[in-house]
Amino acid sequence: MIELKNLTKEDIGKGVLYINNIGIKEFGRIKSYNEKWIFVVYNCNKDWGNYQNYTAAATSPDDLEWI
Repeated sequence: MIELKNLTKEDIGKGVLYINNIGIKEFGRIKSYNEKWIFVVYNCNKDWGNYQNYTAAATSPDDLEWI
């Protein structure tokens, strides 16, 4: 679980793991966040240097862990 209140601008671009309720994990990078969601890019055709140019998914902080 990632605490929204502890996020800073320096966390944008950091790697996270999404873990669903049956334990499947997916790597992503934080693109942005607000008071409820963390927006994570999961798919960018392995072009992680340009992840900001790809669509991010709103993800619950409860489902994310730092890499």
